[in-house]
Amino acid sequence: MRLPDPQRSRVILMGTSEYNDEAIPDLLAAETSLRDLSILLSDPTFGIVPEENCITLLNEGDIRLLGRRLRSAISEAEDLLLVYFAGHGLIGGKRHELYLGLPDSEWNEPEFTSLEFEKLRSAVLNSHATTKVIILDCCFSGRVISETMADPIASVVGQLDVDGTYVLTSAQRDQVALVLPGEEHTAFTGRLMKLLREGVPDGPQLLSIEDIYRHLLVVMQAQGLPQPQKRGTRTADLIALARNRAVVSRTASSLRSRYLMAVDHGERGDWPRVRDLLEDVCAAQEDLLGENHPDFLRSCQLLAHSIGALGDPRQAAVELHYLLARQITILGDEHADVLQSRQYLALNIGEAGYRGDAVKMLRVLLPMRRRILGAHDSATLRTCHLLARNLAAIGEVEEAEALLREVVERREQTLGAHHPHTERAKRDLSRL
Repeated sequence: MRLPDPQRSRVILMGTSEYNDEAIPDLLAAETSLRDLSILLSDPTFGIVPEENCITLLNEGDIRLLGRRLRSAISEAEDLLLVYFAGHGLIGGKRHELYLGLPDSEWNEPEFTSLEFEKLRSAVLNSHATTKVIILDCCFSGRVISETMADPIASVVGQLDVDGTYVLTSAQRDQVALVLPGEEHTAFTGRLMKLLREGVPDGPQLLSIEDIYRHLLVVMQAQGLPQPQKRGTRTADLIALARNRAVVSRTASSLRSRYLMAVDHGERGDWPRVRDLLEDVCAAQEDLLGENHPDFLRSCQLLAHSIGALGDPRQAAVELHYLLARQITILGDEHADVLQSRQYLALNIGEAGYRGDAVKMLRVLLPMRRRILGAHDSATLRTCHLLARNLAAIGEVEEAEALLREVVERREQTLGAHHPHTERAKRDLSRL
């Protein structure tokens, strides 16, 4: 089992919350369901695609425009194609075909004003995506079919088989069951999102669409809600749609403790132990959390710095340079971890012999830390001390002396006159 390739996958979220036909009630929960599901599925850490690959089509009434946008997104999917619909499902035609309700859909005759499921099915069939998943959160309006006919849900679900595709449907029988009083999402999607947010405590590390179906079936049965239906063919049920957050939370906490152990060894100068610990931690965090998770990036940061501490500051600087660019994209320019990477990068650049470049970086970093953390913060004083040492190395003695006096004075106030950090600043000052 694996997670889909986020760049080669597409998620299409469709829904209708407003209807012009008075016989079809508005469904405001469809809008909130699309919005919040989009946030979950494009989350930088736990999502399956980046935001630009998650397409939301809400209240699109122009069937031609809807078709063009669907075909465009579907044609771009190479690994996973996930299509989701929330709204009213309508039944029409002599064969009781399923139609997905659009704003101008007509209750009695949906054929010319709705999206026929067969058209969506055909478009998905034509996709080159390795795995295709369709999730339908809509009622099938069984009350418009005579009781003497075949069971409406069984009749409609039979239309959903798509070769190589997994179809999951809420299989609602009427509008009333679609949204429960006091809930802002549809009953099915609300429980789907709860599962994605909280995970399954006794489940696997990765949750496949089959895992999700089985858990939802148990939950909705227990709550007396209509049971979801599914159709799966070939190996479509083997792709993972989410990391199991319950497992992630438990294991991530253990890995975080091992990271802190590495930090402690680093403060004591035991850099070989830091490297050994963090190589294992980084491998486990990348597999568990993904390459964009702050915990993983933080561990990579200290691991890269340890390379410099063990005698190769040039290689450390190369790795920190690329790590810093990723952190800025994910965390923002002024995040604490980004500032720390700037510090480590400047330190290793300086140790590699590029003192002038280190000074340029530290001149930018020091005002940022003073503004964000305050002049007396320990991290600010470390940056001030490092800048002073690099300035001294390039002959800017007067500025270096002024900075070291500032460091000594403030460390005496916060740490005491005989703290090792204070003593180190005093020694550097005396050498000048």
